[in-house]
Amino acid sequence: MAVRVTPVAERAIRSGHPWVFENSIREMSRQAPAGSTAVIFDRKDRFMAVGLLDPESPIRVRILQEGSPAELGEALFRERIRQSLELRSPLVRRSDTTGYRMVSGEGDRFPGLVIDRYGAGVVVKSYTPAWLPWLPDLLPVLRELEGVESIVHLPSRRLLNDPAVPEALREPVQLLGPAPEDGFPFLEEGLHFRAHPRVGHKTGFYLDQRENRSRVRRLAKDARVLNAFSYTGGFSVAAAAGGAREVTSLDLSGPALHEAERHFTLNRASAPRARHRIIEGDAFEKLEALGQAGERFDLVIVDPPSFARERGQEDDALGAYAALTRLALPLLDPGGILVQASCTARIEADTFFHIVLDTARRMHSPLDEIERTGHPPDHPIRHPEGAYLKCLFARNRG
Repeated sequence: MAVRVTPVAERAIRSGHPWVFENSIREMSRQAPAGSTAVIFDRKDRFMAVGLLDPESPIRVRILQEGSPAELGEALFRERIRQSLELRSPLVRRSDTTGYRMVSGEGDRFPGLVIDRYGAGVVVKSYTPAWLPWLPDLLPVLRELEGVESIVHLPSRRLLNDPAVPEALREPVQLLGPAPEDGFPFLEEGLHFRAHPRVGHKTGFYLDQRENRSRVRRLAKDARVLNAFSYTGGFSVAAAAGGAREVTSLDLSGPALHEAERHFTLNRASAPRARHRIIEGDAFEKLEALGQAGERFDLVIVDPPSFARERGQEDDALGAYAALTRLALPLLDPGGILVQASCTARIEADTFFHIVLDTARRMHSPLDEIERTGHPPDHPIRHPEGAYLKCLFARNRG
């Protein structure tokens, strides 16, 4: 199917942008179902790119190859995965870390698709129905990978509610091996975790915070630590392994906190000292209650979910980040460290860092920055919209 685009889209494609929006298309040779091959031409009918059609999305075409023609399918996918693993070679070769993002969507030229490796398990997650017809071409490539015993496909929230998607693909599908009924076991810097792709967030774990967990581990010696929005306790276990004397995990989800307790049990040999306390409930309410109770910590981690998934929610998101800063700072002992993160792509990094630091200044509790961090190496960025993760490490001046 031939697609001709506007001059603005031509410039974007030539600069490497992976998306063609609905309003950037001048002409389509025919209508076609999701996953159809779309060949993009410029105003002079010269080849520009080839990608996958998504006829019901504002992102109408997701580009897989630009500049020169390529046949979509198994051979191309095999070469792309080889390139992605080569990019991650220092991480892939580590024996103490077996959980990482193998394919990071647009960042690895697989727009709308992520593939995560958890030890012997692989999780494929589709964020567009355009990838569903291509799963049979992708599966042989994944089966060839050394040590892979189980592969599961997860549909995104959009696919779950899309009537055009076959009902069988609106739920997790086991593509190879046994279903991970007790989760996929994996290592992160020698610590033991389990990812639960069928019931957990993302693909079962927040792999993108691995380097920040490592930083927390180095900062946590002898500390009393609070981990808000703790999920299954990744930051909590890292702090305990770093020598924290007490760790509090706070989350709204009882099952997630149960898994956090289990992760502590799995890692008791690496963290024999820390006492683990769990608090179930709304983080905003519980943070306020902890402050009113006079509790204080040496290290407070605030890692909430995205607050602006849709356009127009940015102001509310900024208000939520400011509110969390106001709630977290009174919980810090003088000289204590705040670790505050954002995974909201619609909020730019500089804006996020400003709102946290400015809120602290207005509270007359200024922070001295230690470090600003972004994406880890296995979450590369190739277009501005792909930059979502930012995290501030800062010390309470006291």
